[in-house]
Amino acid sequence: MKTIFISAILSLLSCYLNAQTTSFKFDFGSGKVAAGYIQITPDTKFSYQTGYGFDQGSAVESVDRGGDALRGDYITSRKPFYFSVKLPDGNYDVKLILGDSKGASATTVRTECRRLMLENIRTTSGKIVTETFTVHVKDSLIRDVQGNEISKVRLKPREVTYLHWDNMLTIEFNDSLPKLCAVEITANKTATTIFLAGNSTVVDQDREPWAAWGQMFPRFLIPSKVVVANYAESGETLRAFKGERRLEKIWSLAKPGDYLFIEFAHNDQKAGSSHLDPFTTYKETLKEWIGEAKKRNVIPVLVTSMHRRNFDSMGHIINTLLDYPEAMRQTAKEENVTLIDLNAMSQILYEAWGTGKSIKAFVHYPANTFPNQKEELKDNTHFSPYGAYELARCIVKSIRDQKLPLAKFIRKDIASYDPAKPLALEKFYWPQSSLVSSVKPDGN
Repeated sequence: MKTIFISAILSLLSCYLNAQTTSFKFDFGSGKVAAGYIQITPDTKFSYQTGYGFDQGSAVESVDRGGDALRGDYITSRKPFYFSVKLPDGNYDVKLILGDSKGASATTVRTECRRLMLENIRTTSGKIVTETFTVHVKDSLIRDVQGNEISKVRLKPREVTYLHWDNMLTIEFNDSLPKLCAVEITANKTATTIFLAGNSTVVDQDREPWAAWGQMFPRFLIPSKVVVANYAESGETLRAFKGERRLEKIWSLAKPGDYLFIEFAHNDQKAGSSHLDPFTTYKETLKEWIGEAKKRNVIPVLVTSMHRRNFDSMGHIINTLLDYPEAMRQTAKEENVTLIDLNAMSQILYEAWGTGKSIKAFVHYPANTFPNQKEELKDNTHFSPYGAYELARCIVKSIRDQKLPLAKFIRKDIASYDPAKPLALEKFYWPQSSLVSSVKPDGN
């Protein structure tokens, strides 16, 4: 009995220590293992006991070119593959070694619920590159400064399967020829965090073909210095977001100098218990959040909601959001806080596309485009990856145009953008993830 008791204690201690691990070095491939690295072979399936491994049914293979232990072998697949690591709440720098000492490669990297981190990284034959991104990992528990659990975010049933509430970092390796040699993960305690609070037009949509600007935003930012923490969720209102303790979760993690981007309106305008009137309760709630942010030395940024796809007979956008964008503009002016007028930019963008081309920016697909999709998808609120990407570029444009302090965190290779001249669909590249759903997100 004593032996069993001691064994149980040691097992619990091992689990605890593993749960607190915040740095890893993985060598991918079945060849020689680099000193100080954990070897990852095709047989390394995720388990909570080890805390890492291939996930989501990934089928991968190893190729060994010989030579250097770290760069001489790699893992690849003809399909998207997923690697998960158990990590506590926080921000992490992730360094990847990609390429092939005797061949070419092409890799797109997303994390958690299809959050775009690296876009189509191509290497010529024999070229090995090192790429870094910074990612926010979260769970639903709310802790005090000592780390004690004091509350919990009230998740919706659909969120239970999300990859961004599970206390793990899941990395998706995609593209035509992904070749992964190594992964290093290190906790980042100093990066400025941009927290996103919003609805389905902001959230990291977890399934193709849906997308939102919040999950595209990280791709445009300099790693290590800044990180996006997307707490938006489909169907949310200002009132519901706070009532479900999502705002409390943000406050528990935010540090002075961090940012809180706030974008709500689509659902707040609807009748019901969460309804807010634009020039009274909506403005009052925004001001309450702004005050709470300023008390914590967190920088609030208001983002007006983009339009729905609704054109009149002349090809002009019809405002279905009524007075909510104007109420937010007034609030920003009255409270002297930054405003990103995505509403105004989205009108320019949609009208530049016109009624025909704009369909491709939204979730419009014939029946049977995706597995188990028996009916046509026709949604004028939620975006395809293409539409979400262009809206994220609008956010970046506004940051640059206003010369906000955040501008220093935008990657130097990001070209200037004009929503009146959007990227042609034919030039947009998005290798599809393997996670697909024809179920429309909450909200409209």
